[in-house]
Amino acid sequence: MTRPPADLSVLTLARGRADHLANLVRGLCRQTVLPRELVIAVMQDELYDDLPDSPFPIRQIRVTAETLPLSLARNRAADAACGEVLVFLDVDCIPSPTLVIDYLRAARPGAGLMMGEVVYLPAGATDGDWSTGAFDRIGSRHSDRQGPPPEGLRRCEDYRCFWSLNFAMHASDWVASGGFDTRFEGYGGEDTDFARSLQEREVAIWWMRGARVYHQHHDHFMPPIHSVASILRNTEIFASKWGHRTMEHWIHAFRMMGLIEVASDGFRILREPGAEDYALCRQTPDMPYAATARVIRALEDRAALRAGIRPEAANAPGRHDRMVAAQSRLVRADVSAAE
Repeated sequence: MTRPPADLSVLTLARGRADHLANLVRGLCRQTVLPRELVIAVMQDELYDDLPDSPFPIRQIRVTAETLPLSLARNRAADAACGEVLVFLDVDCIPSPTLVIDYLRAARPGAGLMMGEVVYLPAGATDGDWSTGAFDRIGSRHSDRQGPPPEGLRRCEDYRCFWSLNFAMHASDWVASGGFDTRFEGYGGEDTDFARSLQEREVAIWWMRGARVYHQHHDHFMPPIHSVASILRNTEIFASKWGHRTMEHWIHAFRMMGLIEVASDGFRILREPGAEDYALCRQTPDMPYAATARVIRALEDRAALRAGIRPEAANAPGRHDRMVAAQSRLVRADVSAAE
């Protein structure tokens, strides 16, 4: 039997994705301990009018802008929340039945930021009736992401590993964090900037066993070639704050694809992505998740063939190190076109 609601608010951002949002609500309805509320920052003009019935309040707040206002929407949702613990979930995530109680136990005042587990679902996994038990059998871990610790918590020593898909903080720690920088507009960079700010403020970031979510399959591109302009803009904002750029793996891929070049004053867009670019970066139905590393390897192999060189094996010695070195050169705020 479900116990009384916890003093915990779940927050999500939504634009479109009505089916995904409905599944998120259904997952919250199946919690062993119900949340106090669900707050939806709606990044479109129309509110959602066909959500599943729930035993907790669902509040929608409209947060619209010309560009995708991810930072602003998260801040507004947190400002509107009533709970002592704030759980941030992407709209395409279905919470496991113990997510609320797991986060409630971990997100104590002064504890910092908790990142729960993420399992990626294949296409069709949420068709018809679904169960989280079935998700556990068919879901996958992301090969480019660290897994959770065997139990409890493990300190995340690299702020760049944070992503906002599934995390929680005590409300007092959220206030201490200062929130997301709203100068980051559109897609890209706001997560890394937020985590870097936490590091500067000595707010700990933790990997956590439990608080699992199931990421619903959807059409997606990685690297996000649909957002080149905002990524280039946001990496320069990051550099103005911290003295170096971020999102170097995406920028490296854009450069290899011929979408951008390094100029004396930063990066210059050369062309818009075409059908071949989208086909390369698209998450196809047989992929549980999209991965930039796969695309970079494919681009390296193409370049090798054009040069008359046999492509290296994916795990060839030194291949990963050379890729990291190429990306690292792009991080420097003073990188020049000569490089």
